[in-house]
Amino acid sequence: MNRRQLLASSLAAGAALAAPTRVFAQAAPDPRTRRLLNIARREVERAGSALWHRDVVGIADFGLHSSVPRFHFVDLLSGRVNSALVTHGSGSDPEHDGWLNGFSNLHDSWATSRGAYLTWEWYEGRYGTSVRLSGLDDDNSNAFPRAIVLHAAEYATPGHVARWGRLGRSNGCPAFGTETFPEVMYRLRGGRLIFADALGIGESGEDVARPAQDYVDFERVAAHNRRRYDIASTERPSDSELERIYMEANPGLATSPQE
Repeated sequence: MNRRQLLASSLAAGAALAAPTRVFAQAAPDPRTRRLLNIARREVERAGSALWHRDVVGIADFGLHSSVPRFHFVDLLSGRVNSALVTHGSGSDPEHDGWLNGFSNLHDSWATSRGAYLTWEWYEGRYGTSVRLSGLDDDNSNAFPRAIVLHAAEYATPGHVARWGRLGRSNGCPAFGTETFPEVMYRLRGGRLIFADALGIGESGEDVARPAQDYVDFERVAAHNRRRYDIASTERPSDSELERIYMEANPGLATSPQE
C-alpha cells in the first residue's frame, strides 16, 4: 500500500468512527395492536391445519358500535394492524341501534355468528364478487349452508355512518364498504382465518362495555322469518325476497344491496 492509499484509508476509517451510530429499531406495538396480535396468534394456533395461509388474520370485533372501524386486518409478519367498518346481521340488532345484541347460528335468523371462519374462493353472486366462508366452530358451523359470505355493500361505508350514525344491517354476512372490499379480497383470500366475537377492544386497547341489550329469542325470530317469507328452513330465499328483507332491515334507505 502506498502513502496515498494509506492516507485515503485512514481518512475513511476516521470518518466512519466520527459518524453517529444509526439504530434501527421497530417501535413496540401499542396496547390495542398487542391485544389483537395475541388473539390472532391464539386463533391461528387453534385452527391448525385447517388454514392454508397464516400471514394475515381478520378479526371482527362485534363488541363495538357499527359506526367504529371494528374489522381488523392483523398482519402477523409485520406486527401491524389496520381497521375498517363491517356490518352485523339484522337479527343480531333488532332495534337497529348499531349495537349487537347477540349471536346465532340458526338458519333464517339473519344474525351474525361468532367463531373462527376459513375463507374460500371468490365467486359472482347477488352482491357481485363475494368470498365464501366456512365455519370452524360449533357456533358458526352453518356459515356455508346459510350463505354467510364476505361482500361489498353501499350501506357499509363511512358516508352511511355520516348520514345515519351507524351502518346498515346485513342478512348475517360481514359486509364492507365498496372502497374497502378490494383489500378484503386481496389480503384475506383463499384459506385465511377470520375470527368474530364481541371482544370490545377500544382504540387505546381499553375494554369497551356494550350498553345493556335486550335478549333475542333467535328460535322465534327464525320461525317468524320462515313464516313471513314462506321459506323452508333448508331453502334460500329468492333474490327479490332477500332484497325485501334487506330493505325492511334498513328502513329509510332508497338503495338496495345490489346497487
